[in-house]
Amino acid sequence: MRTFENLDSMDDVNQFIEGHPLTLLYISRPNCSVCHGLLPQVQDLLGHYPNVQSGHINAAEVEEIAGRFDIFTVPVILVFFEGKEYIREARIVHMDLFEQKLQRLYDNAV
Repeated sequence: MRTFENLDSMDDVNQFIEGHPLTLLYISRPNCSVCHGLLPQVQDLLGHYPNVQSGHINAAEVEEIAGRFDIFTVPVILVFFEGKEYIREARIVHMDLFEQKLQRLYDNAV
């Protein structure tokens, strides 16, 4: 199971995206049961994608994340390739469809 790097500020988030070619951001809130249920599934999935760098943002602590990425609900998964957003999944994430999208991007990026 992969662990996520905790990103505690917008500066951390921007440096993380700019510092890695392929990144996944997982945005959640502490009292979100869906967020807590989805996180281990995403961690397990990322075990198959070693070149994806993963970061976690607590939207309650980094409130400006909502404005920066137009986030209206949590959890949100954002996947970036070379600083550009390619995949966005929010609230109810169908893991099989998400994995198909990630696999296509990963195959083209790596």
